[in-house]
Amino acid sequence: MLILGIIIGLIVLVLLVTVHELGHAIVAKRNGVVVEEFGIGFPPKAWGKKLKNGVLFTLNWLPLGGFVKLQGENDSASKKGDYGAATFWQKTKILFAGVVVNWLVAVLLLTALAWTSGIPKILPNQYSVPGDTTVTTSPVVVASVVKDYPAAEAGLEQGDKILTFNGEPIESTQELIKVSRESKGETVPVVYERDGKQATVDVALRDSGVAVFGASLGQQEFIHATWSAPVVGAVTTAQFTWATLEGLGQLLYNFVTGLFGQLNFSEQAREQATERLNEAGASVAGPVGILGVIFPAASEAGFSQIVFLAAIISLTLAVMNALPIPALDGGRWFVTALFKVLKKPLTKEREERIHGTGFMVLMVLIVIITIADVTKLF
Repeated sequence: MLILGIIIGLIVLVLLVTVHELGHAIVAKRNGVVVEEFGIGFPPKAWGKKLKNGVLFTLNWLPLGGFVKLQGENDSASKKGDYGAATFWQKTKILFAGVVVNWLVAVLLLTALAWTSGIPKILPNQYSVPGDTTVTTSPVVVASVVKDYPAAEAGLEQGDKILTFNGEPIESTQELIKVSRESKGETVPVVYERDGKQATVDVALRDSGVAVFGASLGQQEFIHATWSAPVVGAVTTAQFTWATLEGLGQLLYNFVTGLFGQLNFSEQAREQATERLNEAGASVAGPVGILGVIFPAASEAGFSQIVFLAAIISLTLAVMNALPIPALDGGRWFVTALFKVLKKPLTKEREERIHGTGFMVLMVLIVIITIADVTKLF
């Protein structure tokens, strides 16, 4: 399942980045900018073909995304067909085309989920149309088991679906907690499902006020819609976009305050700062975390969870590329706009220095996050 999850993760990431770059390429071509190369994956090149429209299409060995190469990509380029020769408005459309495409992909995926298996309800005020909404719940799932407690000793594992408990069908976590407390001290049969197969196990419950069963439980709600699915998909994407921005803001706050808090003379203040840094580290995932943990877990949960995860990653790509981060789309636009407002020439050397520095900072952050991901795995 780990290998399958990694393969699925790579395919999803490559597709999402490819459609992002395709957005840049289509809008660039429509605005008179020459597209020299469109690549899936990153070099070294494995295969290439010159298309009829003059674009070199390549497949590359590193399956981590894709890219589009435009003629005269520096802002100071001035030949006909150069990106640099385009107007400011044309550059704006080209740079943010990828953002729009990723956001629309998220809308389409969430719309499809609303029509079919349902959108997981993860926000307290998640949008739905009252007259066209059906809410369903997933089976009660064992989220984790406590070592040396009844559930673990009986052989139950994380991900097991609890179907009946002491002969009673279980529809919610509250029901399971109620039945287990009523049966404390007894040995009860539990019917569960694992990997699509049902089995029964006898669980000797503890005779105590708490931790009778010894497992944390999980259950998810899903929002279904029919005619309103496109509206639900669009509004939900907007809600998740805002939640992503709030999460990024909280992450930045925890990181900055945690970093500077280490300089405080108070030991208690330093401990709080360390907690903020740990919280910041736990809330981010790099390539290893996404491919090695998140996608394998989603793959186990089923196709719908993979689609939902793809939607979230797509809108995250849109958000990140919309922000004024050097080397990313929003950063390139911000630098161009800033020099336009200042009425100063943005030379090739200056532009490369700005975005090169930004790219190096991003690479350092990715390396740090990857090390943290590997540490979490082991």
